[in-house]
This record gives sequence, structure tokens and C-alpha cells, in this order.
Amino acid sequence: MFIERDVNGHKKAGTIEVIAGSMFSGKTEELIRRLKRARIAKQKVEIFKPAIDVRYSDTEVVSHDENSIRSTPVDNSANILLLTGDVDVVGIDEAQFFDNGLADVVLKLANMGVRVIIAGLDMDFKGVPFGPIPGLMAVADFVTKVHAICVRCGSIAQFSHRLSEKEQVVLLGEKDIYEPLCRSCYNKATKP
Repeated sequence: MFIERDVNGHKKAGTIEVIAGSMFSGKTEELIRRLKRARIAKQKVEIFKPAIDVRYSDTEVVSHDENSIRSTPVDNSANILLLTGDVDVVGIDEAQFFDNGLADVVLKLANMGVRVIIAGLDMDFKGVPFGPIPGLMAVADFVTKVHAICVRCGSIAQFSHRLSEKEQVVLLGEKDIYEPLCRSCYNKATKP
């Protein structure tokens, strides 16, 4: 793997950026924006997403607003290291669906001088920290918390309320299965 160096030949430090929030909060939109800006700056960019996420496209990261960018679907975090070549920036979408080894992968990339930008849900539908996101937020250089708008009252929403009765943690869906809610509306909606 290529190691970027500064003008003095010293290994350039990479960074880890995490964009986290609820569903419909603009995480993927912000990820795409940052990656497109990196390409405008003539940086070499590689983008990954979990292979299980085929909601909009098999091979593209697509926002709810239908902005998209080409990506490589992978089955696990270790494949990201195997598929990352001579790049300046690595983007990772839907990071909550990856295994807990993702934090080690992004640390290795950052230590090799790569800027790593990650987007993912910070909590699952039960309001519990989701997958590797808490660990990624802990090791990140920068964390951006984005919010949706509560569909019930119009306040800032930070919860992804599941409308389905299904209990498995990973259930791919859109507005037919999830709605963004503020804390107050989420608590009302989830009270037995």
C-alpha cells in the first residue's frame, strides 16, 4: 500500500472523520459531498459500502435525495484494506453494518496517511449504539453529528423509529419501515 509523504519525506498523517446520526439526517449526502470535493481537489478516492446494502444500487452509494457516487461493495471490513490501493481518501458508507474490525482498518489507513470518511447510524431502532460506530467515534479526529426532522412534531430528530414489528437489528428499509423522531415522540411511540 502507498504511504503518502510530505515535502520533507516524513510520513503524512491521515485523519478519521465520522458522520453519524439517525436515518434521514443527511449522513450519506454529507459523505458524498466530502468525497466529491476530494475528487475536485484531484485526490485519489476509493469508496466502500457493505455488500448487504442494495436498497438503491448494488454498486453505488446513494442518498435519499438520489445523489450518488460509485462504490465497491464489500462483505467485511478486512476487504477494505485488501482493495485499497494508492489512494488519498477512503469513504465508507453505512458503517454500522460492518464488523467491529472496522475501527482497526480505519486506524491502519489513517496511520498510512489516508483521510478516512465514514458515515453511519449511531443508534439502532431501539436507541442502542449501533455496531462499530461508537468505537469509530472514539478514535475519530472529527465527528459530525447530523439530525433529521421529527415527522410527528417538527423538532430535531435523533432516533430512527421502526414502524415494523420485526425485531432483528439489521432490517434494511426506507420511509415504509422507519421514521425519524425526536426524543419525546420516540419515547411516546415506544412506550408499551
